[in-house]
Amino acid sequence: MNELVAALTRWGVPLVGANVLLEQLGLPIPAVPTLVLAGALAADGKLPLAGLLAVSVAASLAADTVWFLLGRRHGHRVLKTLCRLSLSPDSCVRQTESIFDRWGLWSLLVAKFVPGFSTVAPPLAGSGRVALAPFLAFSAVGASLWAGASLLLGALFHGAVDRILDSLSRLGSGALVLLVGAFVVFLAVKWEQRRRFFKELRMARIPPHELRGLLGSDAGPLVFDVRSSGAVQRDPRRIPGAVVIDVDRLDEFVAALPKDQEIVLYCT
Repeated sequence: MNELVAALTRWGVPLVGANVLLEQLGLPIPAVPTLVLAGALAADGKLPLAGLLAVSVAASLAADTVWFLLGRRHGHRVLKTLCRLSLSPDSCVRQTESIFDRWGLWSLLVAKFVPGFSTVAPPLAGSGRVALAPFLAFSAVGASLWAGASLLLGALFHGAVDRILDSLSRLGSGALVLLVGAFVVFLAVKWEQRRRFFKELRMARIPPHELRGLLGSDAGPLVFDVRSSGAVQRDPRRIPGAVVIDVDRLDEFVAALPKDQEIVLYCT
């Protein structure tokens, strides 16, 4: 742990920038602990607080711009790719779309504080044809709030952070093993949740070619489009004959549906 503090003291600004960049690009490498630790070191006079904030915002904006441009070029396909890689695919698109559709660019001010939303919000904005300049402005403010809050937290509680580091230092290499072990357990739990979700999804889904064949028969299923309005705007394609319903009022529609006919719902 002393080696980590020494490395952060020596390479603090570029190391924090690299950590923020990788996290915002989608890698499961949390940047908040690094920012908190860097804030504590800044309070002790070992790192420049302004430099840490500047590089964090710049790295965040660089990653956001990449995702924004990919979203503008490839649209909803980028979101599908992100959520295939996400450790929480069950909530990846639906929850993030609802947040962005409701608040628009203002949601970028808090995007970094919402798990999963930070990476998905930029391609959502890009696919929604938001202008680049206001996107960058809101993203910069949001990144400043997020990085500034983490650095400030470390600075305010630098005494407690120093005591924790001292305790970990006394553990020697065991501290590193403990931290790595906790991270591995976290990834394993999230991966198992992901595996179960996709298993349930495969059991409950119908292949496109099979649905196409059923739609041409007399006993074809009822097909409902339960996508959000924002998702429909980003990808207006629709299955022929599908009925558009508000997913928030799904229970009302379900109560009135026939019991002797198959029903297919599709969303993002």
